[in-house]
Amino acid sequence: MTLTLYNTLSRRQEPFETVEPGKVKMYYCGVTVYDYCHLGHARACIVWDVVRRYLQFIGYEVRYIQNFTDIDDKILNRACVEHSSMEAVADRFIKAYFEDMARLGIKEADEYPRATHTMNGIQRLIHELENKGFAYPSDGDVYYAVRQFAEYGKLSGRKLEDMQAGKSDRVNVEDPEYQKKKDPFDFALWKAAKPGEPAWESPWGAGRPGWHIECSAMVRDRLGDTIDIHAGGADLIFPHHENEIAQSEAVTGKPLARYWLHNGMVKVDGEKMSKSLGNFTTIRDLLDRGVDPMAVRLFVLTAQYRTPIDFTDEAIAAATNGWHTIKEGLLFGYQYGKKLGWEIEEGENSPIENSDVERFQEIVNNDFNFPGGLTVLFELAKELRREGHILVHEGKTETSPDKLKHQWQTLVTLAGVLGLEAEIEAETDKNDGLSDAEIEAKIQQRQEARQTKNFAESDRIRDELQAEGITLIDSRDGTRWHRN
Repeated sequence: MTLTLYNTLSRRQEPFETVEPGKVKMYYCGVTVYDYCHLGHARACIVWDVVRRYLQFIGYEVRYIQNFTDIDDKILNRACVEHSSMEAVADRFIKAYFEDMARLGIKEADEYPRATHTMNGIQRLIHELENKGFAYPSDGDVYYAVRQFAEYGKLSGRKLEDMQAGKSDRVNVEDPEYQKKKDPFDFALWKAAKPGEPAWESPWGAGRPGWHIECSAMVRDRLGDTIDIHAGGADLIFPHHENEIAQSEAVTGKPLARYWLHNGMVKVDGEKMSKSLGNFTTIRDLLDRGVDPMAVRLFVLTAQYRTPIDFTDEAIAAATNGWHTIKEGLLFGYQYGKKLGWEIEEGENSPIENSDVERFQEIVNNDFNFPGGLTVLFELAKELRREGHILVHEGKTETSPDKLKHQWQTLVTLAGVLGLEAEIEAETDKNDGLSDAEIEAKIQQRQEARQTKNFAESDRIRDELQAEGITLIDSRDGTRWHRN
C-alpha cells in the first residue's frame, strides 16, 4: 500500500519518498490578499488541508507552510480606490481568510509567512543570484536572466524557442520595463519604487520584490533548500512555479521540491469563474446562502483533485444529500449509543485498524484518490443508518452492538481524515427541552391514560412529544421512541 503521487515535474506517478524519513515538508502557494476568497480558493485549501490530514493519518510528521502574498499591484490598486494603505487592505483580507477557512473546517497551517515579513530573505536570495550571474540590475530594477538557467521550462514543458515564436507580435517595445531587460523572457526580481507606492530600501535602491522571488525566499527561510511537496493551483505552473524553480535551484544547486502537486480549476456552470461573467462566488456568499460547509467539502472531494470541477446548483444539491447520509452515520453513536450499551468518551482518538481502514488507505494511496475513499465512508454510513431505522422500528439491531460501535468509530475516524465532522451539540441542542428520562415519564403517563381509555389525554401527550421532535412507535412489544 505504498503512497504514489502524480508529479507535475516528471509527468508520471511516483512512489512517495521524503527527504527525511517519516517527515514531510510541505508548502502551499497561498492567496493574494486583496479580496474575499472565492470557490477556487475553497477547492485548493480543502484539497491541501485533506492531503496534510491524510499524510498525518498514515504516520508522517508534517510541517505545513502556507504563505500570504501581501505585496501586489492588485492590493495597491484596492488601497488607492479605498484611500487606504496596502498593509490595511492585506490585514483586512487576511482576517477574512481565517474567518472563511474556519467555517470550512480548514486546519491552520503551522506558519503563514508574509512577503513583507521576509524582506531580508528576499534580498539575500536576489544578491546570491546576482553573484552567480543569474540576475542583473537595470535602472533600479533587478531581472532574472532566464537563458542562464539551462533547465528553464522543465516543470511546464515549455520551450523558450516555442514561446518566442508567438510572443514577438505581443511585445510592446515602447514599454519602459521591456527596454530595461536584456532579454524579453527575463522577469523582475526587484522593482524600483514608483511615486506614492510603499517601498523598502535595498542595495539596488528603494523598491519592492517581484511576485516569484517572494515564494522562493519563504520556502527557503521556513523549510530549507529542498522540500517534499510544493502545492498550488494548476494556473501557477507557469510562470510562477517555473520561475520559483529557476530562482531557487540556480542558487542552491538542489531540487526545490521532490514533488510538485497541482489542483484543478473550478468552473461555474461550465464557464471559467470571473467577475466579468457575473459568476464570481465568494466562500462567505455561498455559506451565507445556507449551504452547509461540510457539503462544500464533500463537493470538492468527490472530484479527483487534479481535474477541473464544475460548480452547479445540481452538484451542490447532490453534495448536500451526500453529506446528510454521512452525517446520519456520524451521529449514530450519539443517538443510539446509550440504547446499545456503549460507553462513549468525548475526544476518544484510539487508532482504528480493520479491513475498511485498509481498503480506504489502499484506495487513497493511489494519488490521493479521495473520491474513491469516500465510497468506504458511504458504505459505513448507509449501514449505520439502516441499523438505526431497524433499532427504532423493532427495538433491536441485526448487527451486534460491539460491531456497530466499531463501524461507527471507523466512520468517525475516516471522516475526520477528510475533515468531515458533524456538529453534535447543534444536533442534540434541538432536543434539549426534554431529557430521555422526561420522555420515558411522559410515555408512561400516556400508557396510563390509554389503560383508563382516556384517549384524548393519550393523544395530547403524543402531540406534545411530536412538537418536541419526538416520534412514538407503538407495537405489540410496547412503545418505542426516537428523536427526529
